[in-house]
Amino acid sequence: MIMVTANPTTKVESIFHPSDFSEASEVAFAHALKIALVARAKLTLLHVETSPSADWQDFPGVRDTLERWGLIPKGSPRSAVGQLGIKIGKVIASSKDPVKACLGFLEMHPVDLIVLAVHQHEGRIRWLEKSVGKPIARAAGQMTLFIPYGVEGFVRGQNGSISLRNILIPVTSKPRPQPSVEATVRLIRNLQLPAGMVTLLHVGPAAEMPSMKLPEDTGWTWQRATKAGEPADTILQAAREFCADLIVMTTEGPHGFLDGLRGSTSERVLQKARCPVANLPVGSMLG
Repeated sequence: MIMVTANPTTKVESIFHPSDFSEASEVAFAHALKIALVARAKLTLLHVETSPSADWQDFPGVRDTLERWGLIPKGSPRSAVGQLGIKIGKVIASSKDPVKACLGFLEMHPVDLIVLAVHQHEGRIRWLEKSVGKPIARAAGQMTLFIPYGVEGFVRGQNGSISLRNILIPVTSKPRPQPSVEATVRLIRNLQLPAGMVTLLHVGPAAEMPSMKLPEDTGWTWQRATKAGEPADTILQAAREFCADLIVMTTEGPHGFLDGLRGSTSERVLQKARCPVANLPVGSMLG
């Protein structure tokens, strides 16, 4: 085990959450809102309708949630939300292609973080029952936090508390592991997390564990682990063994070991993970 401490980090300033108004999206919304609160960031909620049936009242209730979390008094006006240091935008887009609509929005309004609910096995959210989540993350090129369907995640919807104590980072020589280390530090700082454990997992011989520059002043313990086996299954097994609350995977195009959900390893991890998965393309703001 290695005790390390932290450097100043890049701030998350804008978050994007596409919602299909499902129960799974409600869980993802809680994560997006909590991250926006602690980072004092702008949160944009977008719903893509395929027929003129969606209504503004269908969006998750921001004020209702903040009241339930005890952050503003009941019956507060809209101005109370802004007083918490965040901005909320709600957009209803009309399109037969949810992926195209989301990517069109992101092209005009770049963000630092995408928060998505995803149905495992199909890797989708419910718009038109088409695969939506993974294509958005793959094309957008920004860090995406996936909340698998049926997973509570690390933000409690009832009170807004965060339970994030164990983070697992699979590492290999390609793509470089350093961006995932730095992104994890930024996440720890942005969420103002108390002490916890980060496990750097290499699937393969210990001698092939890549070198990494560990951060300073996070207050967290960082440990290295090596395991033999098939990569995806071994990562999932390690996530259970280390009680991971979050898996952070760096990706680097179609030839990377964990390659932006294009390859079998990262896709299989997302399909079976029982905790949120953060996908970090090399070159994104958080990477």
